[in-house]
Formats: sequence, C-alpha cells, structure tokens
Amino acid sequence: MLAALDRQGSLLRGSFTLSGAIEAFIDPLTVVAVLYACAAWHGERLLSPAYMILGALSFALTFPGNIRLHESTRTMVRKVATNWLLFAGAAGAFGYASGYLHYFPHSMLVAWLAATPIALVAAHATARQALPTWMAIGDNQRIAVVAGVNDIGLKLAREFRAHPYLGTRVVGFFDDRPRARLPDTGEAPLLGPLAGLAEFVKRRRVEAIYLALPMAPQPRILALLDELKDTTASIYFVPDIFVTDLIQGRVDNVGGMAVVAVCETPFTGLNNVAKRGSDFVLALLILLLLSPLLLAIAIGVKLSSPGPVVFKQRRYGLDGREILVYKFRSMTVCDDGASVRQATRNDSRITPFGAFIRRTSLDELPQFVNVLQGRMSIVGPRPHAVAHNEAYRKLIKGYMIRHKVKPGITGWAQVNGYRGETETLDKMQKRIEYDLDYLRHWSLGLDLWIIVRTALMVVRDPNAY
Repeated sequence: MLAALDRQGSLLRGSFTLSGAIEAFIDPLTVVAVLYACAAWHGERLLSPAYMILGALSFALTFPGNIRLHESTRTMVRKVATNWLLFAGAAGAFGYASGYLHYFPHSMLVAWLAATPIALVAAHATARQALPTWMAIGDNQRIAVVAGVNDIGLKLAREFRAHPYLGTRVVGFFDDRPRARLPDTGEAPLLGPLAGLAEFVKRRRVEAIYLALPMAPQPRILALLDELKDTTASIYFVPDIFVTDLIQGRVDNVGGMAVVAVCETPFTGLNNVAKRGSDFVLALLILLLLSPLLLAIAIGVKLSSPGPVVFKQRRYGLDGREILVYKFRSMTVCDDGASVRQATRNDSRITPFGAFIRRTSLDELPQFVNVLQGRMSIVGPRPHAVAHNEAYRKLIKGYMIRHKVKPGITGWAQVNGYRGETETLDKMQKRIEYDLDYLRHWSLGLDLWIIVRTALMVVRDPNAY
C-alpha cells in the first residue's frame, strides 16, 4: 500500500534522496557506460559524433530509471528485461528507418545489446548490497517522528524500517493516549504526548514529521501545525484513508484544491495514449500477419461441426459496460444467457477441432478485432461472461474494480496460472487479486512481459482446455 505511494513518488520520499537519485540514474549511466565499453573494445573512436549522439539518445530514453531498490529481485530482473526489449525495439526501428545503424559495426551493436542487461542486473544487485550499509553510517539518514500510534502510523514506520533505501529513520511516536491503550510500537518508542512534539523536533533536529492522525479532530491538528511552524522540519500529512487498499493512489488537484485518488485507472493522459497506440499498432500487425491462419481456422471450424464460425458473447468491458467479444467457436453450443457453464476438462460440448484451438489459444485470435474496435486491450483482466460477473461481484470484495480498464486477450492472472476454469471461489479470488495487482503496477514493460510469457505458455499451458 504505502510502497505504491512511494512509487507514485512523494509520501515516503523527500524531494531528493540518495536512493531516489540512484534509481533515476543507475539505468541510463549503465547503458551509456556499456555502450562506450563495447565501442572501446572494438577500437571505435569514442568522441565521434555518431557515438556521442547515440550515447545522448540512450541516456534520454532510459532516464529516469523505473526500477525501485525495494522491489524484489525477480521484479528487478523482469523490469530490466522488458525495459531493454522496449528500448532496443524503439531504437532499432528508428536506426533502421533512418539508416543510422550503418554508422556502427554490427558486432559492436550485438555486443552492446547482449551485455547491457547483464550489466544492469549486476549494477542493481551491487546497489542493493552496498546502499543500506552506507546509509547506516553517520548522518546519511534523516531523522523522522510519527504523530499517531494507529494502523497507518505503525505501517508507515514498518515501511521505513523494511526499506532502508528510503534514507529515513523513525526515532519514535507521539500520541495523547495513555501507553496502556496503545498497541506495541515495536523498535520505535513512544516519546510523549503531542504537546511535546514541537519541542522535541527542535531539540533533536528532526527533519521530517509524519502526521498519521484521524481526520476528524481538525482543531487539534490545526493547533499542532501552528506549533510546528516554529521548526524547520518537513511535515507530511498521512490521511487515514490510506489504511484502505489503494488502486493507483495518488495526490491530484482540482482547480488548486488537493484531492486524493483512492481508486483510479492507470490509463489517464499520456498513459492512455501509449496504451491505446500500442494496442492498435500491435493488433493491426498481428491480424495482417496471421490472416492466412485466421482463414484456415475459420474453414476448420466450419467443417468440424454445424454452427457459426465466430461465437459472440456478451461481456463486461470498460467501466462495466456490456460489449460483444469474438472467439472462434469451439463448442457445439453458444451459451450467452442468464446462466453460463464454464468449460471443464473433457467437456463433451467441445468439438475435436475446438479442443485443438482452445489448447493453443487460437480461438482467441478474433479478439484482436475487438482491440482494433477499442473495446478490448491486448493485455488486461480477462473478460468474464455477464452471468459470471453478476454472480461473483456479490461474493468477492473489489470484484468490479477490474473493470476500471479494458478487458484483455491475456492478463497478469493468466500468466500466473489462473487461466481457464475457476471451479472454486478461491481460484476466482486469486484471479481477481492478480487483476488488481496489474492495475496497481501497470507499465508498458509489464505489458510486454505478459505478452512474452503468454507466447511461451501457448505450447505448455496445463490450464488450456
């Protein structure tokens, strides 16, 4: 929860921290360093205009880095791979179209493409090992206190303790309630009532104050803020709404008035343009390249059993609006009523040819037409039948939040083993958890990673039937 706010950028961090600088610069500096190392190894003139321009473009395209030091090693490796694939694809397409690639030896470019992801992983691993030790020395951490011993205050302190890269050490809590009524504060002690906060901050040269107080008692908060004006500490207000599970939580403003997003789509502004643009281009290319295969499948469906070639089913799309989703028909029936039975293993309704196209996911190919129409995305939560939506929305908390984005042909839940039949409520619950995780952490790199994993799963997915 709070780590998500850290990624949005401003609750846990100050305006500038060493860890923030490392996260921003480690990728571009490593990319440029490996470029020049490969060029030197091949005997190239490093100060030539071609290499200076390529170095500047590489730095600009990879700055700032989006890999956070507190993220897991697996996430770090995945982001390195997808970021580098996106960079190589974009730079390679530009270089080929403009003829700029001809200024560089082919062997040097291959070496750069191969060595850079290895160097990036090594650089991040080194930073993760060295930075916490360095920050623990001397005055490299800023001192902070938390006002309010409650769920959000305790969570905040735990986040700082778990992520030393943030460069902040919580030395204690302030609260007006008696110690006997307070939960255990862990390693950070209770330092006294709120009335002593300002004096403590001045005496101990505290650099940051986090107000984790209930929003209701405004006079008490206003009085405390007046006292803290006589200090030089940075003051952060942590509203108690952050106890809830945020989806794309961030601070925004309406005509200069601050508002907090509790549940929002990740596809706003430029993100929406990038998502829609990549969907349209990829869907068009795939349909053009696979048109002979589409024709062959259509003939196979028609010859294998009576009925339409394309099966259309009502699903929930963006914001819960109904859409028609296309699939090659793989069954002898076309259920789309108030009760829709999911396909099961050895389902008698599945035709022999239908079993083949379901196992290889070829039955999903007509949904690229849905993507061109703007009803679906290539990556997103898989659309469920309307009947299933109406049933599960009553059973699973937050189920309908997955409809804050367009449904996808493939998704984060599917590549993590939750594709196909959800015969138990627990399985559907896990699928929804992955869908919401996708909404929290969306990026073009994550989309690319899901597409790559989907392609690998086509030939060996035990849940495809």
